[in-house]
Amino acid sequence: MNIRAFIHSIYNSLITKKTALMLSSVVVAVLIAVWIINPNAKASSPAKATADEPMFTHKGDQIIVAKDSPLQSRLVVTPVSDAASSNVITVPGVVEANPASTVNILSPLTGRLVALHVKLGDVVKKGQVLAVISSPDLAQAQTDAVKAKDALDLANRTLVRAKGINSIGANATKDIEAAESGRVQAQAEYERAQARLTTLGSNTHDKGSQSALLTITAPTSGAVTALNVGSGAYLNDSTAALMTISNLDRIWVSANIPEDLSANIRQGLSADVTLPAYPDQTFHGTIDSVSAVLDADTRRSKARISFANTDGKLKPNMFAAVKIAIAAQKQLSVPPSALLMNNDDTTVFVEVQPGVYKRRVVELGVEDANRVQILSGLTAGDRIVIRGGVLLND
Repeated sequence: MNIRAFIHSIYNSLITKKTALMLSSVVVAVLIAVWIINPNAKASSPAKATADEPMFTHKGDQIIVAKDSPLQSRLVVTPVSDAASSNVITVPGVVEANPASTVNILSPLTGRLVALHVKLGDVVKKGQVLAVISSPDLAQAQTDAVKAKDALDLANRTLVRAKGINSIGANATKDIEAAESGRVQAQAEYERAQARLTTLGSNTHDKGSQSALLTITAPTSGAVTALNVGSGAYLNDSTAALMTISNLDRIWVSANIPEDLSANIRQGLSADVTLPAYPDQTFHGTIDSVSAVLDADTRRSKARISFANTDGKLKPNMFAAVKIAIAAQKQLSVPPSALLMNNDDTTVFVEVQPGVYKRRVVELGVEDANRVQILSGLTAGDRIVIRGGVLLND
């Protein structure tokens, strides 16, 4: 062996030992780090390592939890009770003006609104001038009334003259009858013209006092709760309200009652109302009336609670939450924690035997923060999972 080959073999030997030493150092460092993180960890033989066993198994529609499964300690099971309880239901509501105290102001004829004397929210008194309308129809109605008055006066004079002539035998009885008929017709036309003026808010029949201006006055006291026109508008729809006046001294809160609860709601039940506008105040009242029909779209009925409102706190269209205490009755109920969603169904897990559970669909009734009424799907005594059921909800 020459000197060059000998030196090369020594070099390779040194490199191999150095590499082995470095690898050994890395392994030792890793082991020390593992021991620092978990000093209680015990090395296990790869031959003994196995995959974790499942916490439960399926058998058809049943879920089976083994006795030694850690899941057993996390499931809380209790029987369903049907104890009698006094329910307090909470339903949405809205503040409404009493329709019997609400008046829509209409224009009885076409014309132009030349003056508007109120604005939205104003409080008005009965007889107060609200608006003035210029209308050719009013002028025509007044002209017709004047003509009818002249015709009636003429008919009266004709009848008097006919009777005078008849008294001296200068005319026939039929002339008196004709004059009387003419007077009756003139009287009817005059009364019709006057009724027309009264409807329009005017009773003028003098020739010198005719006007095309119609004054609209308030038929009742209250607040202007809607205003649909402005000064200068042309009015050509006699069915369109110019404005709405509502007396808000007493006001309604209408509670929307779901169809499945409507049988429990009746007149005289106590109700507590809260509003977002007054979160720290509760308005106490009783149900005055319950609607006899359900709304075709919402499938709800209305329960109305009347409140004095002289201070004006309650305003139409405010949202409200209405709590109604209904009569005590026996009913199945479960805590909300027992309920789990499965697709679109509300379900619970029923323990059919120790360690064996089955999902069951339930129908819910009224609910509060602590209990939910069960209308169908369970019977009294059924044992259900009230805690930990989400671990079975796969």
